[in-house]
Parts: sequence; C-alpha cells; structure tokens
Amino acid sequence: MFRRMIFGGTLALLMAALIVSVSEAQQQTAAAPQGPSAPLFQTADTCLACHNGLSSPSGEDISIGFDWRATMMANASRDPYWHAGVRRETLDHPQARAVIEDECSICHMPMAHYESKAQGREGEVFAHLPINQDSELNRLAADGVSCTTCHQIENQRLGTRESFVGQFVVAPALTIGERRIYGPYQIDAGRTRIMRSATRFSPTEGAHIQQSELCATCHTLYTQALGPDGQAIGELPEQVPYQEWLHSAYRQEKSCQACHMPAVADVPITSVLGDARPNLLRHTFVGGNFFMLSMLNRYRNELGVAALPQEMTASVNRTLAHLRTETARVSIVRAEPEAGRITVDVAVQNLGGHKLPTAYPSRRAWLHVTVRDGNQRVVFESGAISPEGSIQGNDNDTDASRYEPHYREITSSEQVQIYESMMAGPNGALTTGLLTAVRYVKDNRLLPRGFNKETAGPDIAVHGEALADNDFTDAGDTVRYSVPLGGAQGPFQIEAELWFQPISYRWAANLRQYNSDETRRFNAYYDSMASSSAVVLARASATR
Repeated sequence: MFRRMIFGGTLALLMAALIVSVSEAQQQTAAAPQGPSAPLFQTADTCLACHNGLSSPSGEDISIGFDWRATMMANASRDPYWHAGVRRETLDHPQARAVIEDECSICHMPMAHYESKAQGREGEVFAHLPINQDSELNRLAADGVSCTTCHQIENQRLGTRESFVGQFVVAPALTIGERRIYGPYQIDAGRTRIMRSATRFSPTEGAHIQQSELCATCHTLYTQALGPDGQAIGELPEQVPYQEWLHSAYRQEKSCQACHMPAVADVPITSVLGDARPNLLRHTFVGGNFFMLSMLNRYRNELGVAALPQEMTASVNRTLAHLRTETARVSIVRAEPEAGRITVDVAVQNLGGHKLPTAYPSRRAWLHVTVRDGNQRVVFESGAISPEGSIQGNDNDTDASRYEPHYREITSSEQVQIYESMMAGPNGALTTGLLTAVRYVKDNRLLPRGFNKETAGPDIAVHGEALADNDFTDAGDTVRYSVPLGGAQGPFQIEAELWFQPISYRWAANLRQYNSDETRRFNAYYDSMASSSAVVLARASATR
C-alpha cells in the first residue's frame, strides 16, 4: 500500500510538472524566495517520488530511496551508540558542551547543522531528539545523511584538509530553482525542467560525485582532545579511511563508491521517463556495521526508524554478505605436531582498500584458533568470544587499563591476536573517550595491498609491536601458534577464524559509569544483543 501511494504520487507529480510551460516555470522561479531565506536542503521524500520503483534486469527492486533509507547513512541521526557517545563527551567536558554538539552534528545531522549555521546558530544534537517531525529543522535532523546533502556538495577543495570533518562546500542559498543537484549523468533540458519544477533543484552533471574525495569530507575526522578547562590540548586522527586508501594500491584501481555502492548496468535512474543508464550505483552503502543496523531494526519504534523491517533485514544481510566475501582471507600455511607440541602458522590478508577494520576506533578484528585431538577434544583455544561480547584472554576486556600487544608468536590461550587501534590520553592511560585521546599506543589493523608501513604518514601509521614485525605487511600478517599437546593424540583438527566486532566490549562497558538516559539505553540494547555483536569474516581448517 505504501509503495503504491508513492508511485501514484509520482505520476500525479510528473503530470503536473509536464503541463508547466517553460515560461511558467521561469515565472515560478523568479517569484520564489531568494537569498539567505531560501532553504539549503530538502528531506528525502522530495526525491523518493521519482527515484523509487526501479528494478534491475533480473527483476530485483533497486529503488534508490528504499535502498538508502535502510542504511547507516539514512539512520545516522538515530544511532543510539552515537547518542550515548556524544552524551558521554559532554559529561566528560561540560565546559565544551555546545562546541561538542555543534561538531558532532556535522556528519550525523548535516542538513540541520548547516541550516542552523545559515541562521547564525550553532548545530545541536539533543534538541532534535527523540527523532520527530514537529519542525522543519527536526525533519532535516531526522533525515540523517540525505540526498540533498551529498548531491549538493560542490567540486571545491575536495581531498584537502580544509574539506575534512564535514567541511564540504554547499553553494550559498541561491534562488530556489537554481540550486544544483549533482549526479554522474548529463540530463537533457526537458527532464531538467521537470525536476526543477517538481523539486526546485536543477540536476547538474558532476564527475566529482563518484570520487573518493567526496566521501572523505565526512569520513575523515580529526578530534581535538580537551583539557579540564575545555581548551584543546591535542589532536587525534579519529578515522581516516580515505588517507589509508590514498596510501594503498587501490588509489589507482577503485574509488570508495566502487566498493560501497555496487553498480547495476542498463537501468533507468527514475521510475518514469527514465532512459537506461550504463552504471547505476546502488545507494545501499554497504559497510561493516551490521550490529547497529540490527539494533536499529529491533528497537525501531523507540528510535523512529522509517525503513520497513524487511528493508532493514535486507540491509543487514547485504552487510554480512559483503563482510564475508569482500574483506579478508585466512589460511593455515603450516601445521606440524612434533615433540609434544604443535606449531601452526596462520596467515590473514586484508582484501579491502583501507585498513581492516577501519574508521571508528571501537572496531576490532581478531583470530580465533582452535586445536582438537583425534577425539574432538579441545586441546588449545585462543580468541573465543563470550556471550556478553568479550574476548576470552583479552586483557583489555577484563581490565580497562591493559591491552593485548601485537603478537608474532602465541604460546598460551591467554594470548590473543587482535587487530585494533588503542587510544591513550595525555597521561598515557588508555581511553575510549574521543575528546580525551591524544595518540594511539597500538594500531596493528591489517594493511591494504600497496600500503608501505615504513613510509606511512603519522595519521595512518602503524603503532606498537607490529611496526617491527617483518611478517606484518601489506600482504597480510602471519602469526605462529606454538602450544603443548599435553599427551593428546591426533589426527589434530586445526581451525582458524577471523572475527569482527563493530562495537568492542570495552567501548560499550566504559559507558556504564555515565548516568544518562542515552548511555543507559544503549547499554540495555547492547546487553540484549551482545551474543550477536560479532561475525566471522573468514576461516580455514587443516588436519595433521
């Protein structure tokens, strides 16, 4: 019923647009509000009317709007972990509360943020929560990273430091009807008039919309560490996947969009009057955060999720399929039982175009290695995950002041090879507070092909023992497991798995000390779903 209503509205909208003459359209434009009073953005429902109802040659629904609204982009403002994280930072640094909300709204509520700026006000977060539609600014906030955010970004200063942390350029408030919406295709004059009449935006060809530098504006974040008085005391490259990509072989091969927006050939980009295009990039934005997508779906009513349950489920499944097929490879290159011990060499390789895991530092991957004897009894295990989401043997999950180093050789079940970044504050203590951290004490996340750790700049550097590990390169990492067999008899079954967790146990656990609705709510959600907070990316087995 919902989709039929949208498509019926599409036809009515287009019929109305078609009967408007060129001169009438010009008169409407000339009479529209001008200057600063003209809105910079519109919510996605303006676009969905024409950009839904799309099918691939195989009959799969590839509607742009339905794909988008079940992504983390569309739900950026609804993310309960983000809510909890922002609240935590304002409690840690109360003197800087307004500055924190302003900056944290840039990429999670970009339309509301920039409209607020245009009106001479700071961006806010909690004033727009819970998600609601009771004002235009709240509607813009609820829409997350929406169509008229990305597609209005100008081809100015992209790829430079000045564009990062959400400092993309959107043209000043032009006369309504002249604001540009960029896409990869050239649009003829007739369709331009239709879209301009229907949406008051002018479709404009812009090759930059398919370049990694566009994505880098919001996915490159530097955070300022704050002292007791709220003043900046340091800076941290919080997430820099673009810089990691730039230092890899993928720079010459694939853009961000090429992996995260899979292409479909020979389909139209609108549901009516649309010619087939050679490459429609699906707006699925597949990434790694299956866990948050699942959480949004389960608690959809509390969080105001607009996508249908089946759309969110499809988004979770796409994310899991991407993780399981496109991210990593594991192999057992040697397994030799001898003299009461078994020696196993496990190799793991990153298949992506940036570090694995990348971006937000709560993410981690690790090796789970098991050896069973001829009776299928476990004689050795490293890296098992517990139901509450912690890793058995991981020092950091049991003690927030400690962490697992990068290992070349593991000789005990109390040692775990974890690929992660660990932050420290100015006093050297570990922290999960983004505005407390000033440096990384460990970063052994798996490197992409072509990444030279010796020439990597400070923002993307390897930190800790991995820097001196000759087996830790852009070709992957090899870890030796040398463990006693305790008299067990073979044949021995060895299994190696690479696991991934978007929100590490410690990052959730550290929120428990904060007395706020947002932190309590997130921890309740996390506890209810912790047993499904991680997924296996790749596995290998051998018998000796």
